[in-house]
Amino acid sequence: MKELLILLFLALLASSCGFRKYVWFISLGYGAAIALIGVGLLFLFSGSLTIGSALQCVLFVVYGCRLAGYLAYRDLKTAYTRRMKGEVKTDEGISFAAKAGIWISAAVLYVLQTSPVLFRLKNNKGTDALCLIGFLISLTGLILETTADLQKNKAKKRNPRRFVDTGLFRLVRCPNYFGEMVFWTGVFLSGLNVYHTAAEWICSILGYAGIIYVMFGGARRLEIRQDKNYGDDPEYRKYKSTTPIMIPFLPLYSVKEHKWLVA
Repeated sequence: MKELLILLFLALLASSCGFRKYVWFISLGYGAAIALIGVGLLFLFSGSLTIGSALQCVLFVVYGCRLAGYLAYRDLKTAYTRRMKGEVKTDEGISFAAKAGIWISAAVLYVLQTSPVLFRLKNNKGTDALCLIGFLISLTGLILETTADLQKNKAKKRNPRRFVDTGLFRLVRCPNYFGEMVFWTGVFLSGLNVYHTAAEWICSILGYAGIIYVMFGGARRLEIRQDKNYGDDPEYRKYKSTTPIMIPFLPLYSVKEHKWLVA
């Protein structure tokens, strides 16, 4: 399908910033790729957009720009880079071939994540109940993720040496990751009635499963880092043992021992 190849090209282009700093493949490049894919869909299907599908494409643009903008601000204008020095792997020792592998695999995932909207447009499904429900779920996820990032940034400015347990962090230890999962759950659900072929089902399922895996992998890395930084703090240990790590009210408090979560 030529549209998939065009979106892959756009994702590769947007995430190529990772060759300057490899973590950008899955941070700044991630946001930029989703935003550019949204723009690409708007242009590719400009003659057949409906209100629902247009809103979904625009939401990709907003989502990607917000994420890339927030990450850029965090890296350049806050103490985040200094705090993470020594904890985040640098480019040293990473070969060009390894970077290229990350680049391509990440770009493929980004295309698969957004594929439900592509298939809705490609199959001329227009706007229906699932489209609107999925959009609202995704919008909710974006709001949750944005709110969590703002709350964490504010808390860290107030007390950079303390873990965050205020706002949404009272309900779940990784509310930004939870918001991300809600966002892509909405995208996946929006396409449940538009997939015509096994290939379309496979693409959509792989994209959704892939980002959920990445989020749980990110939660595991965060838990390991927080245990290292705050493990001697009784308040942190109580917070960790009583607050779910990923999904509010689901009694899953740790993924640290799940070594298969290596993303």
